[in-house]
Amino acid sequence: MFDPLRPALVLAPMEGVTDAPMRALQGEAGTFTYAVAEFLRVASTVPSANSITRHVPELLSQGRTITGLPVQIQLLGGDPGRMAETAAIAHAQGASAIDLNFGCPARTVNRHDGGAALLKDPPRIRAVVAAVRAVLPRHVAVSAKLRLGWDRIDTIDETASMAAEGGAAWLTIHGRTRSAGYSPPIYWEPIGRVRSRLGIPIVANGDIWTIDDFRRCQGDTGCIHFMIGRGALADPSLPWKIASELGLPRNGDNSPPKCPDSWHARISRLVEWTGRFPAEREQKLVGRIKQWLALAARHGDFTAFDDIKRASTVDELLRKLASSDTSTGPAATILDKATWNQTFTNASC
Repeated sequence: MFDPLRPALVLAPMEGVTDAPMRALQGEAGTFTYAVAEFLRVASTVPSANSITRHVPELLSQGRTITGLPVQIQLLGGDPGRMAETAAIAHAQGASAIDLNFGCPARTVNRHDGGAALLKDPPRIRAVVAAVRAVLPRHVAVSAKLRLGWDRIDTIDETASMAAEGGAAWLTIHGRTRSAGYSPPIYWEPIGRVRSRLGIPIVANGDIWTIDDFRRCQGDTGCIHFMIGRGALADPSLPWKIASELGLPRNGDNSPPKCPDSWHARISRLVEWTGRFPAEREQKLVGRIKQWLALAARHGDFTAFDDIKRASTVDELLRKLASSDTSTGPAATILDKATWNQTFTNASC
């Protein structure tokens, strides 16, 4: 799944967006090295084996999507014992690597001792990582997702050290604090400092919307491993561009991926993949599509969000997309703050 000596492009977990059908769709292009699943919450009880495989169905197929993309499970919680027990169950169900989420900025998550809340107490990060590491065979990697800090960017040095001391094989670092949420600016330089000092692989994450952003991030961090999420959905050609720059193999013959070239075709393909997962509800799919298109309207070339945002069924969405020329052109739709918050709150943890 992860070779520290080779470049990697990772599909980020985005709560409510990059679920199993979306991961299958993204895996079709052959541009991502692996994907990280949406976080599995470990709260007052340990999830059952069945709930773990429902959350990450790829565990039932050797940890890969139907399209062959490796998928890493991600756990979120603050209790070392319950996190360790959950990790052991996940491994028994087929997980070959465990990622630990210490970066989600969602207020609800943080109030319940999860995600970025642990950034305020770095030794707890070490304790959780160490507990998970201790119950797994050595060949099962443990990694951690961090932000630069709770409200200061300079605390990343301590939190990253704690995660590494606990046994994290690699770290993914988002270049903002929890307090900053997703507001600019992004700080990539501290990621590079951690990479130089710790000597373990670091996956750089945050605000890679364009190939120029990627090049700046690469220059500022010195990293060869990158995670993208929102940028990949806003511009479906971006993963291919980054993979090309990194020299990653694609489709077995290094040819460009055969991606749908219009928004109607892309969304239709997602609907097709969703049909492979009978438990998926239509209303959930409608919400996921709107979140995707909201991103593409704000940061990409999708120009018809005003036409589709009130659609209530998949058929209605597809009809409206079919009647709109949305394949090219600058983003003409500017989402107001209320619409943006409604469609994309907490969708990138």
